[in-house]
Amino acid sequence: MNTQNKSNLNTALASWKASGEWLELKDHQIFVKDEGPSDLPVLLLIHGFPTSSWDWHSIWDALKSRFRLVTLDMLGFGYSDKPNVRTYSIHGQADIVEALVAAKSLTEFHVLAHDYGDTVAQELLARQQQGVGAGTWLSCCFLNGGLFPETHRAILTQKLLLSPLGPMLNKLSGYTQFSARFSSVFGEHTKPTEEELRLFWALINEKDGKHIFHNLITYMRDRKQHRERWVNALHNSTIPLALINGSVDPVSGAHMVARYKELECRLDYLGELATIGHYPQVEDPAGVAQHFFNFINKQK
Repeated sequence: MNTQNKSNLNTALASWKASGEWLELKDHQIFVKDEGPSDLPVLLLIHGFPTSSWDWHSIWDALKSRFRLVTLDMLGFGYSDKPNVRTYSIHGQADIVEALVAAKSLTEFHVLAHDYGDTVAQELLARQQQGVGAGTWLSCCFLNGGLFPETHRAILTQKLLLSPLGPMLNKLSGYTQFSARFSSVFGEHTKPTEEELRLFWALINEKDGKHIFHNLITYMRDRKQHRERWVNALHNSTIPLALINGSVDPVSGAHMVARYKELECRLDYLGELATIGHYPQVEDPAGVAQHFFNFINKQK
């Protein structure tokens, strides 16, 4: 990436931050972005681990042509508060998302989720089915994520972070280790550039965020503990569900899609990206946008 492109990327991130706001949700300051005409349908976007809402920036303008977009940095991520506690949970993150829905008075909306955000969306979908969820969901689309703990192939670093060695590993790890691990889940020809990696790393380190990696990673235990509830949410969904999946993702690629079909979960649309890895909205934003629009158009 040349100097001009690097400058453009830094400018884009600065603009992303400047166009957002901080709301107090569940006693924490949470970074939120809400853009687009109020007369358009609403799309709620939920990001993954260990990144932030910035993951959506490459696809943002395409989606904004058809939706009012609402997203957030969940607790412990991006520009939001990052308390150094061991009590992060998927249920707690779901509570914050629902607090955002209430704060923005969202009555009905579509959902697009990725990675960690998929699991948050599964909990929220379960609440919808119980009749206790905030707002009314119109559809949900999942990008690559650990929908089933038995198919989630955690990388070694994730396993170590979850272990008693987690705090020590956190302290010893730096940018070099991060960039290698992060790049390893992308497709062979769609790796992030050095400049993109530096921005992801900077967002992780906002508010001394790296120190809580071993706290955030406890979501892997949540997935096992609540598997039945969250898989049932996919089985029993009364709204359309879609998968858009980067097939070569070593964590949750084609093998996760195969398990989804094997379990006969509801699936109204499937978009498979043959050469894309774990971050399809970053690696192939145009392809993801087209598949998402195809899914939405199919509902009409």
